[in-house]
Amino acid sequence: MSLKELFDLSGQTALITGGSRGLGLQIAEALGEYGATVVLTARKQHELDEAQAHLRSLGITAHVYAGDLGAPDTIDPVVERIVQEVGPIDILVNNAGATWGAPTVDHPLDAWMKVMNVNVNGLFLITQSVLRRSMLPRGRGRVVNIASVAGLRGNDPRMAATLAYNTSKGAVVNFTRALAAEMADKGITVNAICPGYFPTKMTKGTLAYGEQAILEHTPMRRLGTDADLKGLALLLCSGASAYITGQNIAVDGGITSV
Repeated sequence: MSLKELFDLSGQTALITGGSRGLGLQIAEALGEYGATVVLTARKQHELDEAQAHLRSLGITAHVYAGDLGAPDTIDPVVERIVQEVGPIDILVNNAGATWGAPTVDHPLDAWMKVMNVNVNGLFLITQSVLRRSMLPRGRGRVVNIASVAGLRGNDPRMAATLAYNTSKGAVVNFTRALAAEMADKGITVNAICPGYFPTKMTKGTLAYGEQAILEHTPMRRLGTDADLKGLALLLCSGASAYITGQNIAVDGGITSV
């Protein structure tokens, strides 16, 4: 099989949570460019509509479904609708996330629960649903979790404290390893991308608080760009990664190397 064929996603359907903006939309662009039909979920319908129009302007087939990973009872019904209306899901990109900045002693419990419900519980439930409804019956699939360098290390003390976020992303890192081992003989790979600092709506507060500290601690001395995640996402979602599973790969300009 040629390299072009290994990376070709024609005929495959990719579900991307939190896909209406930021890193999720960038990944949707990459997978769509290589032939995938992309399905985006997010909470806000107007943002989904804008993302769908943008992707269609690039010649990408895109469908959108409003949904909230923080509302557990709604997750499986959304997946069921997608499978019925679009078709089986070949690729799941767990990108949706929530964060909260506060010193640990002042961290509200409801904020802690919000972060955990979206980043851990919701990720588990949608993965479980997609495995059950699409991947396990067909004996193949790609699961890519968007973790974070925050799940691999603590924060620079000059930056805002984000204990719940760091904890949740640490859970995603080991969720990836454990699920990969369980699915390894079932034709399903499970990997995670651990982004460093990219300018998105989620990181806006962090960058406003400590961008200079981040740049000083980043060997490449820059933030991530719109293109920096796409190549790895395509690799992990394609046939080119058939022998890669259980990996948590940092895309961080070298932060985790020092």
